[in-house]
Amino acid sequence: MERILILDCNNNVGMEVKICGFVHTRRDHGKILFLDIADRSGMIQVVVTKVKEELHPQDVVCITGRVNKRPEHLINKNILTGEIEILADNIEVLSKAEELPFDMGGKDLNLQLPTLLDYRSLTLRHPKVKAIFEIQACLLDGFRKAAQELGCSEIVVPTIVAGATEGGAEVFKVDYFGHKAYMSQSPQLYKQMLVPVLERVFTIAKAYRAEPSVTTRHLTEITQMDIEIGFAEFADLLDYLEETAVKMLKATEESCKDIFDEFDIEKINFGSPRSAGGAGKIPRLTLREAQELILKEYGRDNRKEKDLTPQDEIDLCDWSLKNHNSDFVTVTHFPTSAKPFYTMPDPKDQEYSLSYDLLFRGVEVMSGSQRINDYNQLLESIKDRRMDPKNFEMYLMAFKYGMPPEGGFSFGLERVTMHVLGLINIREASLFPRDMERVDIRLK
Repeated sequence: MERILILDCNNNVGMEVKICGFVHTRRDHGKILFLDIADRSGMIQVVVTKVKEELHPQDVVCITGRVNKRPEHLINKNILTGEIEILADNIEVLSKAEELPFDMGGKDLNLQLPTLLDYRSLTLRHPKVKAIFEIQACLLDGFRKAAQELGCSEIVVPTIVAGATEGGAEVFKVDYFGHKAYMSQSPQLYKQMLVPVLERVFTIAKAYRAEPSVTTRHLTEITQMDIEIGFAEFADLLDYLEETAVKMLKATEESCKDIFDEFDIEKINFGSPRSAGGAGKIPRLTLREAQELILKEYGRDNRKEKDLTPQDEIDLCDWSLKNHNSDFVTVTHFPTSAKPFYTMPDPKDQEYSLSYDLLFRGVEVMSGSQRINDYNQLLESIKDRRMDPKNFEMYLMAFKYGMPPEGGFSFGLERVTMHVLGLINIREASLFPRDMERVDIRLK
């Protein structure tokens, strides 16, 4: 008999079927055994009246049996197959699991974060942990579709680079056959070089930050979802970034509706993205306007700061939700000196730049800017930062021979995932997180 997925059993009531999956839990009731069996599509209850061998959680099995309707009073509304069950005729054990080091059967996996990560290849199997990465897969798919709808071509960029992408010392150095090389801080320079080639591009790339800190919102290896668009001015870029964010997250809610419902994930308040001629509901504030608002509404005077504080980001999102029914707020015009060398200064006030952050549920999840597209201006910006233009020869070549007005933005996949799901620590939103203390295993 050919295997079918567990979720498809809903369409086979009264029929003999074969399913294959993992034993999630077992419950013994006298001579009757109840198994919860899981595969990639879902979970189903299996009733066993004849057990030939001992079965344990995480045993891999194939089961043939008849799909029956459950009695009305035994329907489980928490799973998609809750109205049916399988009466087993035969159970074939494909692989035996050793005794688990902790209980995997509950709705929640009540482990401290270090234990959760020490046993990562096992804890990823738990339905609630697995759901994190099903949501993340939907976010990646939603981003790709939104980028493609903007007319962007997907590119693949290197992660071993000749120079520090954004300057500074927070880079991982690599001994590259006796030469100096670095792990990329960002796909930024490469996607800009592709603008004269493909005009609109996107990439999903790894980035590395050697920041000597351990916080709940930082990793040393992150996944960036980047877009770069040629022939685009500042106002266009603000529209594109908000449109991309909303499309990505709406698509995720729609594609993963069952997961959102099963785990009571809070629905996102979108307001509406701005469009040409439309008022829009995602509020836009310059940095200075945002800091004035913080002073007025929350009594903190941060007007001399070059960036928002973590508490500022939380308060601005609370303000946006209360006043605009939006979990988002866009903040623009950060000081030029606080932004990377390729960021375009505002022609009206060179102290501030044509830059922007998108805040979502209390944290910055996206940043970007209009870029300097003039070769001589870019060269001077590199020199002003006391960086060596020789380290950017290939990059500068793209501008020396013609670069249109352009800009882009970058979302942090793990941060978006974290705040869609309301996770406490960003490490929960990374399959195999890297930080100062861990590369798969805890570092001694």
